[in-house]
Amino acid sequence: MVQTPPSLDSPRWPSTTVGLAAIFLAFFASNFIFYGQSALLPRVAAELNGMALYSWAVSIPALTSALVTLIFGKLSDMHGRRVLLLLSLALFAMGAVLSALSRNFVAFIAARGLLGLGQGAIAPLCFSVLGDFFEPVERGRWAGLLNIPAGIAALVGPSLGGWLTDALSWRYLFWLCVPFLIASGILVQSGVPSLAQRAAYRIDWLGSLLLTLASSAMVLGFSWAGSMHPWGSLPVIGTLGASVVLWAAFLRVEARAAGPVLDPEVLVNRTFITAAAAGLLSLFGLTAVMVYLPLFLQGVQNASATLSGQVLTPFSVLMAFMGVPAGFLIARTRRYKWMYIAGYALLTATMFGMVLLTRKTPVIWNFVVSTMAGLGLGTIPTINALVAQYAVPKRLLGVATGAMYFFVVIGAAVAPAILGSVMNGTYTNALEAVLPAELDQMMDPAMRALLADPRVLLSAEALTALQGSFQKAGDRGSDLLEQTVQAIRGALEEGLRAVFWIGAATMAISFLLILTIPEIVIGTEATEQKSVAEDSPAP
Repeated sequence: MVQTPPSLDSPRWPSTTVGLAAIFLAFFASNFIFYGQSALLPRVAAELNGMALYSWAVSIPALTSALVTLIFGKLSDMHGRRVLLLLSLALFAMGAVLSALSRNFVAFIAARGLLGLGQGAIAPLCFSVLGDFFEPVERGRWAGLLNIPAGIAALVGPSLGGWLTDALSWRYLFWLCVPFLIASGILVQSGVPSLAQRAAYRIDWLGSLLLTLASSAMVLGFSWAGSMHPWGSLPVIGTLGASVVLWAAFLRVEARAAGPVLDPEVLVNRTFITAAAAGLLSLFGLTAVMVYLPLFLQGVQNASATLSGQVLTPFSVLMAFMGVPAGFLIARTRRYKWMYIAGYALLTATMFGMVLLTRKTPVIWNFVVSTMAGLGLGTIPTINALVAQYAVPKRLLGVATGAMYFFVVIGAAVAPAILGSVMNGTYTNALEAVLPAELDQMMDPAMRALLADPRVLLSAEALTALQGSFQKAGDRGSDLLEQTVQAIRGALEEGLRAVFWIGAATMAISFLLILTIPEIVIGTEATEQKSVAEDSPAP
């Protein structure tokens, strides 16, 4: 029989204050690495000779993070939040130490994968602890406050990570995280309740295995497509086909499992699945902002890396801090749908605005795009975590919270692969149409390889090699080089515009989905019957 959690006034509960301090510190450490590493990954790849494997340093941690959000959420419902948080912090710390000690890029990727196993589970577990501590109305307020450490990390992480990389070494960023993780573990042990329900569930080993295989095949297939192998190649089609079969087997097993890792009760809940689908699709638009807007600034508008970082600062800070007032408004008004609609509407309008950017667009408009995207996105992660908890019975709180993050992280793993393939294909076609005709006579394999990479203008080494190739043309070399650089910028602009169009289209679909989401009346826990049946809109 499922245990009923004691009230906060019960002496069986550890100190609520210590528990809150534990999850706030853990949440800060998780976000500190997230924001700080963006400034150092290129330097790590260069120092450890790993540019050829650069994409794997993004996709592998994303995959491991996606897996643990769901599995650890289920296990936390079975064995309590404390033990799973301690395990997550331990994996995080081991991954950070091994990342700092890495001597080659393969070892670094493996260490980052281990770090992702711990980091990916921390956010959903922190929100689940709030669900254990507080009643539904109070959760909104505290979920909003949990964004404060994330906001602090967004403010100091990128700058500190960049300074450590330039002044000392990128390794110090990982070492710096370890004391925070140790302190978090001590506070979790003494302040977070266990509330284990071991008697209520069995471990779904087969479902966990199928989930791991299906997710891995899907992410690997999309990562290979358009980069290592063509989209229609046997490795890509075979891997994605295997993923479809494995997902079908996973859903079949979950429907019959005594203790499914992803309870079908969550998947048939209309409120949950609408929010999760919108969150997954929206990652295409958010990837366009976070990954491809800096490329537009540096590659098309010839801006510096420092300026592109400054342009993204409003996005990062607003994305972190907007959750604070969102949580308080939900607690006060007991309504969230209007914020959902406003957030997705603003994001959709921003994405369509990005389509209009050109190489001649004043930089101030890039700041406007970044600011509007941050305002639109800022409230959504907090609402997602709360909706996942409001929509299902409390016994499924960890599963639902983890599943919400799982959908979002899967979107974050798949979107860059698809968008990158579209950008590269569009760039190649556009470049062939605008390159000077004289280049046909002097094009050699080395020059062809340089021009095939749309990031050629961002690498000093590649640009120097390109300049050397044009010196063979004598007096015409300088003019041809300038024409070629302008052709590359124009082709890159076309490739990025295709990315922005996809981001705008998927964000528009997300907005339309959110318009249909039922609004739950906040104030009581969902009943067993309500979570299975389709939710009815609030009056």
